[in-house]
Amino acid sequence: MQSLRHRSFVLAWMLAIRSSTADTQVQANASTVGGQSGATAAAQGSTTPAKPDANETPNWREGISPPSKPADAKKELKELVGIYRNGTKREIILLEWVQSLHVHVGGTFFGALEPQQRDKWKLRMGRNWEMDVAVERDASGKVVALNFANEDFGRYVRADAGSDPKGFYHVTPAKPIEMLRAEALVAKPPSETGPFRKTELRELTSLDPGFHLDIRYASTNNFLSTAVYEHGGAYAYLQEPAAEALLRVLRKLKPLGYGLLIHDAYRPWYVTKIFWDATPVEGHTFVADPQKGSKHNRGCAVDLTMYDLATSDPVEMPGMYDEMSERSFPEFPGGTWLQRWNRDLLKKAMESEGFAVDAHEWWHFDYKDWKKYPILNVVIGTRGNGGVMPAATSEQEKPH
Repeated sequence: MQSLRHRSFVLAWMLAIRSSTADTQVQANASTVGGQSGATAAAQGSTTPAKPDANETPNWREGISPPSKPADAKKELKELVGIYRNGTKREIILLEWVQSLHVHVGGTFFGALEPQQRDKWKLRMGRNWEMDVAVERDASGKVVALNFANEDFGRYVRADAGSDPKGFYHVTPAKPIEMLRAEALVAKPPSETGPFRKTELRELTSLDPGFHLDIRYASTNNFLSTAVYEHGGAYAYLQEPAAEALLRVLRKLKPLGYGLLIHDAYRPWYVTKIFWDATPVEGHTFVADPQKGSKHNRGCAVDLTMYDLATSDPVEMPGMYDEMSERSFPEFPGGTWLQRWNRDLLKKAMESEGFAVDAHEWWHFDYKDWKKYPILNVVIGTRGNGGVMPAATSEQEKPH
């Protein structure tokens, strides 16, 4: 016969997972305490920051926890970190904090997993309750599920892409990309009334070699699995004030051992239309509506991450670039402590120079003056003289 304490434990779990749909879970996790993610705040407790001295220069890194880079998670912990689901509405997030695995349910810390032996763990809630958890792997050794000993909990299947780029979201367009491209090329951007600032797009690598490029849409390594940009090389342009602001971000990160890896910057309007037409309705959260245009079309948005100056390798983040899942949200509480720290460091550096992170994509940042520039439809070509793309005409140019 189950004890009263055990029944209370099960009831608490069931009440939490009953309300833990993907949307409500992410919404709950989006809240922060003292500038920290919910995961870190729950573990550390909240504090009230001291009032800054008006005569002091603001510290752009203020609020990042911990102040210095944390140690990476051990391999046996990192491979378990992720999102797990039992059916469509029951979801748990397994995250790492200070070399410990924490279980979050419905945006709330629920307990810690403690290792027993290979693929055997105990879920502990407080001092009195524990439950056996078995890790399930496929033939290749990849973690695919967590099996809780109590039948009220059952089996939770891994629901994220892990760290394998082959596993993230890909779109199978209803029409071939070439057909979508032909339709987009003859379509017209939405009309706008100015006045707008003069357009002068600067190519980032001409400003500083610390900008590295991995322009995904100039290759097949993207959610459409095909090259969308037709130019002969990969380039990254931004409006001059945005480019100069990003250069200042680069110089802030360099003493900390990081450079900036650019995935996309200015994007012609017709490419935005291709993305929208190719993506199923359920994925439209992650692509811009061509009837409104995007900040990318104005040369005022950039997709980027950081790379390690010592190795030139991209740093790890809680989710992958262009992954259409809740791991992409900038306040997603999962991942390892180091991954969250990397994400928060990038966000703080970008915000300090007038960029704002997109609510659904940790890698996407909009420059503050984006409304002052028109939607452009100029095809990206060669780098041009001094890294400057020729200015667009007053009418949005149609690609040929």
